[in-house]
Amino acid sequence: MDIEIMQHEPPYRVGVIIGSLSRESINRRLAAALQRVAPPEFEFFEISYSDLPVYNRDFDADYPQVARDFKESIRSADALLFVTPEYNRSLPGALKNAIDWGSRPYGDNAWSDLPTAVIGASSGQIGTAVGQQTLRSTLSYLNARQMTAPEAYIHFTPDLIDDEGAVSVPDTEEFLRTFMRKFLEYTTRVLTVIPQD
Repeated sequence: MDIEIMQHEPPYRVGVIIGSLSRESINRRLAAALQRVAPPEFEFFEISYSDLPVYNRDFDADYPQVARDFKESIRSADALLFVTPEYNRSLPGALKNAIDWGSRPYGDNAWSDLPTAVIGASSGQIGTAVGQQTLRSTLSYLNARQMTAPEAYIHFTPDLIDDEGAVSVPDTEEFLRTFMRKFLEYTTRVLTVIPQD
């Protein structure tokens, strides 16, 4: 018996999740740069989580509307792009809280099977490498489909990226363009093998 595979065609809606709540975040600038150099097959929207309260399992019996809206934003995406700093050798607490909300109540995990990419910028030399590993471990447990290469740890220097996302270093700009092209290839493969509802 022949099995027909329904492939989702571009454009793909990419939900951007920025790991810092700061308006002045260098990772917000990095997110803008990634969108600027991305292939035209991607359409972007930010998934905000700043209004979520601290997760408590007592909420599971009567999930608050703000959390329902957050999960609906996740489910409306074809793919997810995490752009995050590293806090104390881990992922930011607000981001972890949001991930917990998206995974609950038990059996209603919004992250499952979505193609994801992880990238981050830091003023330090290791450029969020340890924080990304913590985030990747959590996403793996939640069955998110992660692009594992190329890895991307951006050492952010003054004036590397302006407020509009323009990158001043050509090699960095080309690396980010390659990263997003690879993410498009990965997203296409995942959505072909695991069609979304």
